Amino acid sequence: MNTDKNANLFEVLRAGFPSDSNAPCLLLHCGRQISYGEMEKETARMGNLLVSLGVQPGDRVAVQVKKSPQALFLYLACLRSGAVYLPLNDAYQRHELEYFLGDATPRVFVCQPQMRILADELAVETAVSHVLELDEDGGGSLMQLAARQPETFSTVFRRSDDLAAILYTSGTTGRSKGAMLTHGNLAANARVLHSCWRFRPGDVLLHMLPIYHVHGLFVAIHCALLNGSPMLFEPRFDAGRVMELLPKATVFMGVPTYYVRLLAEAGFDLEFCARMRLFISGSAPLLKETFDDFRLRTGHTILERYGMTEGGMFSSNPYEGERRGSTVGFPLPGTDIRVVDDNDAPLPAGKIGNIQVKGGNVFAGYWQMPEKTREEFTADGFFKTGDMGQWDSEGYLSIVGRSRDLIITGGLNVYPKEIEELIDEMPGVVETAVIGLPHPDFGEAVTAVVARQKSAAGDALEEAGIIGRLKDILAAFKVPKHVHFIDDLPRNAMGKVQKNVLRQQYSD
Repeated sequence: MNTDKNANLFEVLRAGFPSDSNAPCLLLHCGRQISYGEMEKETARMGNLLVSLGVQPGDRVAVQVKKSPQALFLYLACLRSGAVYLPLNDAYQRHELEYFLGDATPRVFVCQPQMRILADELAVETAVSHVLELDEDGGGSLMQLAARQPETFSTVFRRSDDLAAILYTSGTTGRSKGAMLTHGNLAANARVLHSCWRFRPGDVLLHMLPIYHVHGLFVAIHCALLNGSPMLFEPRFDAGRVMELLPKATVFMGVPTYYVRLLAEAGFDLEFCARMRLFISGSAPLLKETFDDFRLRTGHTILERYGMTEGGMFSSNPYEGERRGSTVGFPLPGTDIRVVDDNDAPLPAGKIGNIQVKGGNVFAGYWQMPEKTREEFTADGFFKTGDMGQWDSEGYLSIVGRSRDLIITGGLNVYPKEIEELIDEMPGVVETAVIGLPHPDFGEAVTAVVARQKSAAGDALEEAGIIGRLKDILAAFKVPKHVHFIDDLPRNAMGKVQKNVLRQQYSD
């Protein structure tokens, strides 16, 4: 009999649940409250359902649904049953889903009702055993079947190095990589953030982030659950709703776009934010102008931090002490960060180099990509983030750029190669470069620069034609905001496209 402590993340989080099972867990848009006790019963029913469908520990469960309490319960049920949770952006289309399902080979795929026909087709192609539906109102076959299940469930034993989730993050080579996050990875980061951001009794989290990526699903929710706090659980960000709900909250987490939009609200000021304890920003760089304007208007200094899919949060500005604009603070406890040259030699303060990280929160590797995993780790175990940064003289870390061509728009990652390949396939296109340009709302706007054949004509090579085609096959946030046409893409002496030249040209 195994006497080791169960490292299942659900049990880690459960240790922080209120002793009173009637304490509120979710406060919904409609005015309904869901208690911690109800949440545990719902996750038990879903856990029992997954087991009845043949889900074994380690099996993947892919989920592409709108944000809802039931979607959160499904995630927690996957943890409880030992399944590996695979969240997918609800905007993904066939082109993207075919790859994710084929690569991860999930046993169960939970989709929106309107996607059922496509989901069934893809299930046949990718050998998914079961397709279930969940709508944003909490209805669908998933809930109908779960309602028949018992409301108690013994959380499955998991070791800290067992997988809890796979999150896909695209690569500059065009092929998406599944970052494997273990129960130990997620638990380590949850505990550190809960401590460093000083979560305390009485905290209420206003949750307006999506729950298909690290920020909304892991960073925000894990902190709240580990604290036994209620969440004002909103389906999406809405500045007007913030103005209604913020007086009831103490903590808010958002992407920079959220803060830009809040500053446009006339009543968003010092008095309005009086009850707030903490505003946190991440997923994209926060402009110094936004940072300064927010402090002037509200009296609060936004806490900016740094992380990525492959390990959650790596650094944070301090809760106590100076929160310095245009920096992401200091390494979090348990995480080592170094800035190195191309030979992995550490660089002194003021020198820009490659950011590498190491710690218990750093992921286990890329799903079914052992060679790629080896490439992305140094011999002494540091993960190469692909970001460029520098230390200042007082130990604050600044992110100064990205060594890869990642674009961050509205807090979501876009990798140009995927879009470039799709445009390059269109008749009349010679070559495409996709870049990110500064945007006051989204941070960066996805922009395509297309070299077309000299004789090319027709709607397909008009801006609207290219954008229209991409809208049919890509998630909306990946579709370029603008398409520019050019005779030839600029290149350096080695023949590499000079995207920096394009960024400068079209920014001007």
